[in-house]
Amino acid sequence: MTPTRAALVPRLDGAGLAWLDAALTEAAAPGEGAWELRFAAAGRYCGQDNADDVRVLLLDRAGADLATLTRLYRQGSGAERRAVLLALPARVPGPGAVPLIEDALRANDTRLVAAAVGPYAADHLDPHAWRHAVLKCLFTGVPVEHVAALARRAAGDSELARMLADFAAERSAAGRTVPAGLHRVLALTGLES
Repeated sequence: MTPTRAALVPRLDGAGLAWLDAALTEAAAPGEGAWELRFAAAGRYCGQDNADDVRVLLLDRAGADLATLTRLYRQGSGAERRAVLLALPARVPGPGAVPLIEDALRANDTRLVAAAVGPYAADHLDPHAWRHAVLKCLFTGVPVEHVAALARRAAGDSELARMLADFAAERSAAGRTVPAGLHRVLALTGLES
């Protein structure tokens, strides 16, 4: 769901709101513009706690297409990449942005991984890639609650159940704790042994 200006108003001071309004005006103007610079500066002017929502709103207002999203992702900081990933469900109707999800899932930045396993991944990752995304969450400590449509995608997935059981056995054999989320996902497969 795309954030709204109205939702941001109570969270911003006067200067932040003025900056947001100028950025939204620039984003709505035709063609490439200064809004992309504002996209990068959102955290500085609106606060880090609001930066994701501000950036996603800017992408929406600009009507950012896949080429723009890809460019901003490739050139962006981790925070900017996260905002692009969060915007994908509303901006890209098909699987065209899967390479961005795959790239984020190769990262060690857990905030990027958490954004990568959102609704876009749930709708567009193939079963093999999705299973590995779930394992990446477990391995890196990203709570499985971040995995969108987890119950739907895990239900009856015998390969996921096998992979989880193998991962748990490896962790136990090495004397490491098994992530609590693993048992939850295994139960969702309905194939827990």
